[in-house]
Amino acid sequence: MTRNKMFGAVLALSLACGAAFAQDATYNIRTLTPETALKAAQAAMKACREGGYQVAVAVVDRSGLAQVMLRDRYAGAHTPKTAIGKAWTAVSFRSSTAALSEESRPDKPASGMRQLPNVVVLGGGILIEAGGSILGGIGVSGAPLHEDEKCAKAGFEAIRDALEF
Repeated sequence: MTRNKMFGAVLALSLACGAAFAQDATYNIRTLTPETALKAAQAAMKACREGGYQVAVAVVDRSGLAQVMLRDRYAGAHTPKTAIGKAWTAVSFRSSTAALSEESRPDKPASGMRQLPNVVVLGGGILIEAGGSILGGIGVSGAPLHEDEKCAKAGFEAIRDALEF
């Protein structure tokens, strides 16, 4: 192989490796639109109202940042912050807050998570997932915990079909 051909082969290999590396240097993510987040929050609130509960509902993006927060007129003063905390916790730990509540009991190895800032391990926070990706979370606060969870699931169900990809 001549020197010029060898240089050309090395240059081509370097460019190919560089292109492969560039592909690994970034990634694409899917996020909820504000309209979709609002639809989920409204559906969750509607489900709780139908059950006779006044609640706050929060939808966070996949990073845990609040996109939507709705508080019904008679929901307690603590409910907005708690709803956001539940949604954030579900996204941060990639699990429902009901499951985390069980996993973090005082007699469990993960009990320390309850001491972390912003963590709310009470039922009512769920993930919004589609196509194997976490898109966000829904948190509901103000009803009994099992009802908070049911309302959050109703919010997810309202947008499920739009998320399938």
